[in-house]
Amino acid sequence: MRKRNKHALRLDRDGIQKVMRTRDYFADSLGMFALNAISGLVGQLTYFYTDKVGVAAGAVGTMFLICKIVDAFTDIIMGNIVDNTKPGKEKYRPWLIKAGIPAGILLALMFTVPSAGQGVQIAYAMVTNILLTAVLYTAICIPYNSLIIVRTNSQEERGFMGTWRAAAGYLSGMVIAIGTIPITNMLGGTQNAYIKFGVIFGALIILCMLICYKFSRETADAAGMESAAVQDEDENMTMKEALGYLVKNKYWIIILVVNFMAQVSYGLSNSSGTYYAKWIYGNDNLVAILGAAGLIPTILGFALIAPMVKNLGTVKTLKMSFAMGMIACAIRLVNPYDFMLNTIMGCIVTFANIPMMCLSGVLMAMTVDYNEYKFGKKMVGRSGSAISFGCKVGSGIGAAMVSWCLAAANYSSEVETARVAAGEAVSLATRQAIFAFSIYVPLILFVVMFVMTCRFDLEKKIGEIRGELNRRNAAKQKA
Repeated sequence: MRKRNKHALRLDRDGIQKVMRTRDYFADSLGMFALNAISGLVGQLTYFYTDKVGVAAGAVGTMFLICKIVDAFTDIIMGNIVDNTKPGKEKYRPWLIKAGIPAGILLALMFTVPSAGQGVQIAYAMVTNILLTAVLYTAICIPYNSLIIVRTNSQEERGFMGTWRAAAGYLSGMVIAIGTIPITNMLGGTQNAYIKFGVIFGALIILCMLICYKFSRETADAAGMESAAVQDEDENMTMKEALGYLVKNKYWIIILVVNFMAQVSYGLSNSSGTYYAKWIYGNDNLVAILGAAGLIPTILGFALIAPMVKNLGTVKTLKMSFAMGMIACAIRLVNPYDFMLNTIMGCIVTFANIPMMCLSGVLMAMTVDYNEYKFGKKMVGRSGSAISFGCKVGSGIGAAMVSWCLAAANYSSEVETARVAAGEAVSLATRQAIFAFSIYVPLILFVVMFVMTCRFDLEKKIGEIRGELNRRNAAKQKA
């Protein structure tokens, strides 16, 4: 039997050379594992601050809002920095180390809130949140999102990269969702338990970023067949000029909004499960069971995403998934107290969230091609800020919404615990607050995402656009 020549030229279905192998997909996906671990643990901070440190819920929500306002500016700034990297140097890969190692260290420090007055505690929480999410997370996320374009010119391989990334990111999110409460309870359930948990994940994040850095490459130029003139134009643009172009790209705006909404949904999911299990079902350890049940639709989702995209296309796959999410959330309204009903519908919502996780990078690649087609400028890093903005700000807003809803209900863990101990039901205000951030808001988000995705018609035009870009680049090379 003839041995397969591993050096043989491999082409995708469009005739474009493949450059990725299994180890490359795995190493690249570890970057998303690390990023989602950071955002997942940040999502757990609301519960940590209110129930373990004792900070008022309203103050926590306001603190998160301020942090995310700062976040809104750092994305565009970072996109401008990487796009203005001088020719001959790697633009994206070095940031995996520059920001990845400090991020792992700072993650552990997030839980070392001092035993002082609430003013000092809020100040410490705000500074560490801004440094981790607005600075270090941004410095990783935008270059990492851009790697999907400069790593390979193959749309097929970009799709596989997106799927691997989504699977790894979801795995880290599920580990945090399932394991945080049981593990920290096993370690004592105190602030020290969370500090130990943070140290473990901080070290894991550093290891993931080191492996991702080692196997990442900028083997495809940012345009596929990009001319030096286009690169120079990108590098010489100011941030204001680039933003002016991006806001004229309706597809970039759509991705910005949809990704933001998706991340708000993820943020709510990460932050709300513990409250729902504790006060609606009466046992916060049920979070582990809910998370384990969520593994079933997760596995199905990642197994079915490729055939779904092949048969339906990217946009139709997203529209169908958002419709499923809407229906599942609406059914939960029938009886929000029923464990079995809500677990099943929650699994459908989990399945509905997976396609956007996998396909956001594919959508971004289309908008980058559209940038060059319409403006003659690709702006890879700046375009990637749409995904980074959505990831950071959306998940943060989701976590903040939990705090705001609880604050509106005058939530107090001590008061509710005393009510339950006395044989009374959890207050109606607290229950309605939990239903709001667990069911009502996610339903609205799915509706908005469905409507916005219906306006994304670029997929139908992308073949013609790429053909025109190839003709332009060929003409420039001849000239």
